[in-house]
Amino acid sequence: MKFPRPSAPTLLLLPAFIVLAAVVVVPLLLSLWSSFTPFRLTKPDSIWIFVGLRNYANLLSDWEFWVAFGRTVLLLTVALNLEMLLGLGLAVLVEKASRGQRVLRTIMMFPMMFSPILVGFQFKFMFNDNIGLVNNALQALGLTDRAIPWLIDGNLAFIAILVAEVWLSTAVFAIFILAGLMAMPREPMEAARVDGCTPWQTFRYVTWPFVMPFAFIAMTIRSLDIARAYDIVKIMTDGGPAKRTELLWTLIARTGYADSRMGMANAMSYFAIILSIVFTFYFFRKLAAARQQIGAEW
Repeated sequence: MKFPRPSAPTLLLLPAFIVLAAVVVVPLLLSLWSSFTPFRLTKPDSIWIFVGLRNYANLLSDWEFWVAFGRTVLLLTVALNLEMLLGLGLAVLVEKASRGQRVLRTIMMFPMMFSPILVGFQFKFMFNDNIGLVNNALQALGLTDRAIPWLIDGNLAFIAILVAEVWLSTAVFAIFILAGLMAMPREPMEAARVDGCTPWQTFRYVTWPFVMPFAFIAMTIRSLDIARAYDIVKIMTDGGPAKRTELLWTLIARTGYADSRMGMANAMSYFAIILSIVFTFYFFRKLAAARQQIGAEW
């Protein structure tokens, strides 16, 4: 039996498919298999011991895991809302600028040029108890007479991480919303002014419904980033103090590499993937609804 000869495009793409399978598909399948085993890095042979859903069942009663899960959802929710509000404000200000708009857009994108690791080091220095810029500024302004333990107190450390995340990624929302503002037709704005609408009413009922899909696209992208947040937390607090800033992926890394429980770590990872899928599905539903609303009204 003769097999058909592969076409030229197939032969040209074959090396890319092989590399993709080697670096993506095979590790993904291996991690999925190990999540059903008691695999430990110190006991390589344990990867062949199948224990079914035991790792996943243990997660259901693991209080530490669910605390990290809830803290990740809290960070995601608060960060997304703050980034959207600040990004909306930046986008409106830049769109209203009559001069230097290109320069302002470049400056607005500046934080995105830094890697999360560099931002983590930057904010770790800024929130340092003794030599940090934040404490020095507060003391110089007379707002406090002592150093605030930003990275030692659990609640303050969470706020410091939140500030770093918001500073790094507010530009994502600003860029998408600015693109929506610049693509928006002017006729509905002029009609609203003629009808006597106030600036707030014009924004609430004309501008915001049009730019809402752009905001949901940014939310989808950022929800995936925050759901797997690791770099900034690792550098600034390493999940401390006393695991008060432990997020899903810092817990997964500690479980897999520090405790050598790679099977359990991979089970946690697939739970984290479910979180990402849920938020992505939610924002895609919102995006579809916003597009339908625009299509009906415009």
